[in-house]
Amino acid sequence: MYLLCDIDGVHIPFPGPTGRLPHGFHRHHVTPTGYEQPVTIWLNPATGHLICDLLTRHPLTPLWCTSWRADASTLIAPRLGLPAWDHIDLPRLPLTTSHPNGYLWKRDTIAEMFGRDEPLVWVDDDFTPADHAWAVRRTQDGARTVLIQPNPYRGLIRADLDALLNGDDPSERQRRAS
Repeated sequence: MYLLCDIDGVHIPFPGPTGRLPHGFHRHHVTPTGYEQPVTIWLNPATGHLICDLLTRHPLTPLWCTSWRADASTLIAPRLGLPAWDHIDLPRLPLTTSHPNGYLWKRDTIAEMFGRDEPLVWVDDDFTPADHAWAVRRTQDGARTVLIQPNPYRGLIRADLDALLNGDDPSERQRRAS
């Protein structure tokens, strides 16, 4: 089973309406590939600890699934206390919305890469109802698909992962809710 993990809105929260960030996040300056000047990001090592705990308890193969691509392993992971992971080579699309077809733009790449059989746990802050319906269909077809959607203004917290950490099956709850 694979763990697909996004960065923005999951490990780097978006500032809320007041411009404040959640407690525990610290400012960092990084220079992503293709940038000449550093950008400011906010990270909390606690989100990395949550992912480590999940990986300790479950036989998951982690992959970054983010527009940060390879920079996730070099610029983000070390600051979260995570090792370098492979990343999914997402296309560089000229997007004006993250849901150009009514669902998360990454989903076509994921569906093609993992087909209909590979079970997934996917952590991203930007799923739509269409993505949740897709996950339910995949699970019903035999490929357990769990979508975990943190609040993008808070970032990943334990409650987002509690069902998996406690041995519950969130895909079962998703299937019953549909």
